[in-house]
Amino acid sequence: MGVMSISHSSSLLIGVPQNNGARRRSNVVVYCQGGGGNNVIKSSSGMSSMLSSLVSTDHAATLMDAGSLVLSQNGKNQAEIVVKDLVPYGGQTSTTLIGLENGIGIVNFLRGKKLFITGATGFLAKVLIEKILRTETDVGKIYLLIKAKNKQAAMERLQNEIINTELFKCLQQVHGKSYQAFMMSKLVPVVGNVCESNLGLDEGITNVIAEEVDVIVNSAANTTFDERYDTAININTRGPCRLMAIAKKCKKLKLFLHVSTAYVNGQRQGRIMERPFSIGDCIARENFISEAPKYLPTLDIEGEINLVSNYKGNIEDNLLAQKMKEMGLERARRYGWQDTYVFTKAMGEMMIDKLRGDIPVVVIRPSVIESTFSEPFPGWMEGNRMMDPIVLCYGKGQLTGFLVDPHGVLDVVPADMVVNATLAAMARHGMTQKPDINVYQIASSVVNPLVFQDLARLLYEHYSSSPCIDSKGRPIQVPLMKLFSSTEEFSGHLWRDAIQKSGLIAMASSKGKMSQKLENMCRKSVEQAKYLANIYEPYTFYGGRFDNSNTQRLMECMSEEEKKEFGFDVKSIDWKDYITNVHIPGLRRHVMKGRGMKLATTTRRQVHGSVGAKQRPKETHTTPDMPWYNPTSGGKEGIILDLMVQWLRRHGKEEL
Repeated sequence: MGVMSISHSSSLLIGVPQNNGARRRSNVVVYCQGGGGNNVIKSSSGMSSMLSSLVSTDHAATLMDAGSLVLSQNGKNQAEIVVKDLVPYGGQTSTTLIGLENGIGIVNFLRGKKLFITGATGFLAKVLIEKILRTETDVGKIYLLIKAKNKQAAMERLQNEIINTELFKCLQQVHGKSYQAFMMSKLVPVVGNVCESNLGLDEGITNVIAEEVDVIVNSAANTTFDERYDTAININTRGPCRLMAIAKKCKKLKLFLHVSTAYVNGQRQGRIMERPFSIGDCIARENFISEAPKYLPTLDIEGEINLVSNYKGNIEDNLLAQKMKEMGLERARRYGWQDTYVFTKAMGEMMIDKLRGDIPVVVIRPSVIESTFSEPFPGWMEGNRMMDPIVLCYGKGQLTGFLVDPHGVLDVVPADMVVNATLAAMARHGMTQKPDINVYQIASSVVNPLVFQDLARLLYEHYSSSPCIDSKGRPIQVPLMKLFSSTEEFSGHLWRDAIQKSGLIAMASSKGKMSQKLENMCRKSVEQAKYLANIYEPYTFYGGRFDNSNTQRLMECMSEEEKKEFGFDVKSIDWKDYITNVHIPGLRRHVMKGRGMKLATTTRRQVHGSVGAKQRPKETHTTPDMPWYNPTSGGKEGIILDLMVQWLRRHGKEEL
């Protein structure tokens, strides 16, 4: 058969027949993305080829996955999924020939390349840096934008927050005494700030970056859900604009890679495809399109920036921060996003698309990033991620319920899988260098959903068999976590739990009345928890499910060796194994630092998961007890509620 040409095809992988017409997979495939409902594949002789005769069963399923699917709210009834149409995603791209034997060529692409990374001291960026240095020691210099007063302060942050951290212990073991020299030969701290003009770079380093950098990775973000609107816009919306201006000065630039979040899709419902944003896109308009109301909001990003810049109200400084927070949430919900964080991140994507010109762009949209699955070792994480304080507080008997849809899905992905997918996308599009924009959602809610009620059951089973130990050496017995579907039910539970834990009932019966002071403290804590839980309710009751067809096809382009070395198959994660044997032990070791989670000795069995997961020998871990929480209320009466408030406040600081 001759060379195939594609006309308005949805994304497919087509095997080229060989050996006397016998149809089977070969080393040459046709990969195409595009739109249109009339998909015709023709050979160079002009003869049409039937899709069913060329596409394997798996690829036929991929065709179905490529449709825009509509789920019932929170995916409660999977039978209600229907295929509406085939849609384009990842931008308009032409036919690409890929040799599966050699795969994408990730390692070859990294060799000799020089990168410029923002947000370099963040959780995900550090995993990315470690993976690059471990898999390709011949990578060029990696310039790391670090917020610091001067070069010395930036170097100190590089040493303390990257080079000397436990995450890099595998590299330390490989390089031994030459580790420091190796790291300093590769990592270059650059003093700067995404909030400043030209990123705050001096002329000298600006020229170096312009002359040398091959790939720019933007991983800088403010992830506080209810951040001040001016602060969030400056970092998440204007920051990418400033970085794109730097990109346009780079003479050798092959790719601009932007790390976003799957939740930029805002209040979209059902199956959400991997589509790039265009300037002025407004989710509120999408949601109302069938109803055709008299007024549809129009998103003007420049107008939003000016609104913040020109805000002058006669407001005292101590009230300005609160007003800015309220403005951010109001504007976000007006246009169809749930909070300031994802709204400003979405506007950042829009501005990248507007300004990119001929620069190839990849947008990585991970969902909730949690501990590493296998690399550089299982369970590494930093800081409290989305579900972690719930896991910890529940195990200690300090949290017995939460505001969440029992049938909803917690979309979780391990950090190393996000990094592997990022490197695969970087290599693929960095080599082709086509002036388009491609979106990859690294998410599990469609292919391997973790349902909240299942998570609650897994936690209960884990802590029932391996309970935490209290300060007196007694095992802490936990009930099955209660999941509440309304704020009223949740606040009632908080109130009852607070009274029971604080001993207010006993005090009331012994003294004849409840302490008014303690009652007011509990009431205030309940109101705080209700307010903050309301901010996070759009996530615990999220009705969208993130399609990852582009990401799946990216994986199919990889060689078998690349799949082992850079695996990101979230479909194959065994959630019970991951939560019990990887994530919770990782929390105790890397976040709690071995404090506060004293469990009976537990054995971690080998975790089976994505292609490329390393063989994990059985290990035994024991961690001592630690009173890690010091209640702000000054007594045990507010411990449950204060824990909730502190968790919700901390959560906003972490990346989704």
